[in-house]
Formats: sequence, C-alpha cells, structure tokens
Amino acid sequence: MLDLTYEAPKPKVISGAKADWELVIGLEVHAQVSSRAKLFSGASTAFGAEPNSNVAFVDAAMPGMLPVINEFCVAQAVRTGLGLKAAINLVSAFDRKNYFYPDLPQGYQISQLYHPIVGEGEVLVDMGPGVARLVRIERIHLEQDAGKSIHDMDPHMSFVDLNRTGVALMEIVSRPDLRGPEEAAAYVGKLRQIMRYLGTCDGNMQNGNLRADVNVSICEPGAYEKYRETGDHSVLGTRCEIKNMNSMRFIQQAIEYEARRQIAIVEDGGSVVQETRLYDPDKGETRSMRSKEEAHDYRYFPCPDLLPLEIEQGWVDDIAASLPELPDEKKARFVKDFGLTEYDASVLTADVELADYFEKSIGKGDGKQTANWVINEVLGRANKAEVAVTEIAAPEVNAAILALVASNEISTKIAKEVLEIHIETGRDPVEIVDTEGMKQVTDTGAIEKVVDEIIAANPEQVEKAKQNPKLAGWFVGQVMKATGGKANPQAVNEIVAKKLGG
Repeated sequence: MLDLTYEAPKPKVISGAKADWELVIGLEVHAQVSSRAKLFSGASTAFGAEPNSNVAFVDAAMPGMLPVINEFCVAQAVRTGLGLKAAINLVSAFDRKNYFYPDLPQGYQISQLYHPIVGEGEVLVDMGPGVARLVRIERIHLEQDAGKSIHDMDPHMSFVDLNRTGVALMEIVSRPDLRGPEEAAAYVGKLRQIMRYLGTCDGNMQNGNLRADVNVSICEPGAYEKYRETGDHSVLGTRCEIKNMNSMRFIQQAIEYEARRQIAIVEDGGSVVQETRLYDPDKGETRSMRSKEEAHDYRYFPCPDLLPLEIEQGWVDDIAASLPELPDEKKARFVKDFGLTEYDASVLTADVELADYFEKSIGKGDGKQTANWVINEVLGRANKAEVAVTEIAAPEVNAAILALVASNEISTKIAKEVLEIHIETGRDPVEIVDTEGMKQVTDTGAIEKVVDEIIAANPEQVEKAKQNPKLAGWFVGQVMKATGGKANPQAVNEIVAKKLGG
C-alpha cells in the first residue's frame, strides 16, 4: 500500500425540489472464473463457439447426471478472496436456488447462500491522488451461470443457447459503502484490475464476463454515518436493484437516473417499492422488471448432489504464497523505486500487461524517464490507434532508444523520430541512428561555430537577450533548428549563455 494518508471522498449530494439527499450504493459483481472447464462439468468455456456446442449432459440437465466440482474453479475463488484481503472459509456448501427460466434447464441454480467459500474482505478504491474509498466486501460465493435466450432470430420464436450454462461465476457482494456513481464505477474497475492481476477473471465486460447488479437507495444527509454506527439498514432507505450492468458508463448513468427517480417519488409523498429494474441506455432510464424477491421466494435448500466443500489451510497457504504482486503494492513500489508520481504510477499499473511492459522497457535505464516515454510516446500512440502498446514498439525497442538518449548519442527530440521510423519500418533503433546520420553533435567547437553565426546574423535579438536573459531560449531554438535537432541541448545552452553573457 502507498504510505499516504487518504481522505474519503465526499458523498454525492443530489438536490431535490424540497431537500438534499445522499446516495447509498451496494454492488453484486458477477465475475466469470477464468477456467477452461465449467464449474460442474468438463464442457468448454470458450467464447464464441457455435450455439449449444459447449454443453455436457449435466449442463443440459439430462436425467441421472450429477455435478462434479471443478477444483480449479474453487482455487480461483480462493485466490480472488486472498487478493481482496478476505477471510477464506475452510468449510462451505452449495445450495439450490429454485426458479424457472428458459435458459436454465435444471430449473434451479447451484449457488452458495448460507455458507459461501469467501467471507469478509475489503477493497481500497482510488478516487484521485490522496483520495480513496474503503469498500467492505461482505462475501464471495461460487455459482453456475445460466444460458442465453435469443429473441432476434425469428419474429415468432425465441431460441436458447446453453453454452454459458454451468460456467463458473464468482459473485462478489459489497456492503452499501459506495456514495456516488463515480465511486461505483471506480469500484468495479478496481475489482476488474485486481482479478486481471490474479488471473481469476479476464474482466471482459463486452462478452458478459464481468457484470454488476447495482443496488441504489437514497437517504437524508447523515443517515449513512448512523448506519455505520448502529448497523441499522432501515435508515438507508428502500433499495432498488438494477440488473446486469456491463458498462462503467451505463452504471453511472443508471445510478444517477435511479436516484432522481426515487427522490421524486419520496418528495411527492410516495414510497419507493423494493424491486428489480433494468436500465435502458437508449432512453437513459430504468424500468421495472419484477418485484424484488427475498431468499425464501427462491426456496433455497442444500444441494443434495454435492457434499459440503472442505479445504485444508495448507492448500490455502500454498495459493497465498503463489499470489502475484497486486496493483496497490506494485504502484507503491513504482513510486518508491523509480521516483514516479502517484498519477504516473496509477497509469502504468492500471493494467498488468502495461505494468510488465513498462518494467521491461526500463532495461538499464532510468525508471522515471522510461515512465514519461511509455506514457507520452508509446501509450499515447497506442490509444490513438486503438492497439496494444506492443504493436507500437516492443519493450526492448524502448530500452534501446532510451539507452541512446542516456549515452548522449541522440536527443529526446531525435528519439521520437527514431521511434517513428521504427514503427514504419521495424528497423533496429541503433541501426536507424547509425545509417540515418542522427547521432547527436557533441563537438563543442562545431556547436560554437553555429552559435556565432546565429548571433552575428541577429544583432537586435542579441541586445534584447542581454536585457532579458529569458530570451536566450530563442537562440537555443535557432541552433537546434540549424543542426536538425542533433546538437547536444546542454552544450547549446551553456555556449549560448556564455556568448550572450559576455
């Protein structure tokens, strides 16, 4: 963790027609476990396969077919729990959640209500330099995903694709600790970041591998603090759940709309009804889906086909010992070891691949200079072209270019030109510099000659510079222009200052 004193973000305050209101938000994030096989069968989890091609008999609920737990999925859940500093329950159990849905062949979902595999944890969500929200995790449980109903292939019929049926999900349930739309989106982003570092979920929201159910309620200012003191949820107001959000932007928009909808109801003398809602991004509004069910409505009971899951502490310890360096620790190391700003360290650790790319780009060079280069030259180009940084330049290329800068063979300006030539041709940076005559001019005699010529040609500018030393920069620019940017900038500055000062 960064050795900094964080302050909590201020709660989001929305002014209604009659009063000010605060938001309280809790999330249930469904993360698809990164695994080649499903939770209770050996069927493939590969995305994009032909409909109903990744379906085992147990997924299709064929008579007599029994589930068999996938040990790797259990390990991935434990790994995620450890990454979120959560308690790991050595004994957990699976339950049946009964409800009818066309793409759930069994007529029930195998989940964990009463005894989840992971208990309480926490996530520190950065909201800007020195500002963060500590979000408490209530639990993480394993469950199987449902399939997919397809309604746009025929005007009269719907079709069912069972490829996702039985895919392992981790449901990460937060406490109602989030206080605004931006915080909610940042929290989902932080979970995604951590799980990508751990390798437990790829976080692909477009494919539905990470989605969130967002619980929103409104309360009077000060009510949340009362809840934290007493644990009384009733002071937070009646919550509504917005299902299956798979976009950070839509999460924020849905929360904003839902909060204003609830405020209008309450200020008009009505009562918010606890229900499940959907967000329509085209209309920018939420709409009712169904009344909110409670646990008893699903008729939960222990799954008779699966024994309680018992794991050993030694196995958990082995998983803990194998955890990679996580984002907060990596960010703190980048600040400490390389002298990066917290902002630059945040940019470079936002994605595990980018963090690895940066470290490989350092080579024997300077970390801070490498950070500036990767962020401004490589990442900037990659974002503009919408490609990975490795498609701009391999990290070894960055290290080679920066080594040429460090040895004063080329200037930073020439380094950018070398990168452009490499991108266009794929040629080696050293070979580019040698064959294109791009080596920096370090001969002070040659530089002095150019300075003398420019001074002699601009007597009026010389007088101005003598009266105002800041104007010496004009001469430096002219020298760099005359030498095609090859003159050593430090030498140019020293010679110009000496000439004008004399």
